[in-house]
Amino acid sequence: MNSYAAKFVCAMVFIAMAQASGWSQGVDEATVGTKILALEHAWNQAETFKDMKALDALFDNALVYVDPDGTLLTKAEFLLRVQAGPVQQVVTQSMMVHVLGNTAIVTGIYQANEIKHGKSTILRGRFVDTWMYRDSTWVCVAAQATPVRH
Repeated sequence: MNSYAAKFVCAMVFIAMAQASGWSQGVDEATVGTKILALEHAWNQAETFKDMKALDALFDNALVYVDPDGTLLTKAEFLLRVQAGPVQQVVTQSMMVHVLGNTAIVTGIYQANEIKHGKSTILRGRFVDTWMYRDSTWVCVAAQATPVRH
């Protein structure tokens, strides 16, 4: 990853986390939703550029991730998969945030561009991410991705 991209990803994560640190029970759902969407976009950038430091900050240590193939991964296992994986770009769309107290559920559609065995592959699917407000910041505690057939 080039220096500019790394700085961009880190800046996105820290801006989103700094904004989230001002969260309180009195903040409306739209404001929380905007902050959560910023974190989702920071996740995409961090995964694309394999920025492990940014991903580490976005995920709770007890993260539970269900991979598109059904594999259950811990935070450490997910980070290793990202670091070794063939993902070149992740794009999300049609995201909706549902805020329930100090928890936010994000649903949406993803597209991941990968290079496998020298060939470009596009993976599409739906996802559900669960974020919690803990220790003055939002962290992802659970995520699940399901492939969608074309």
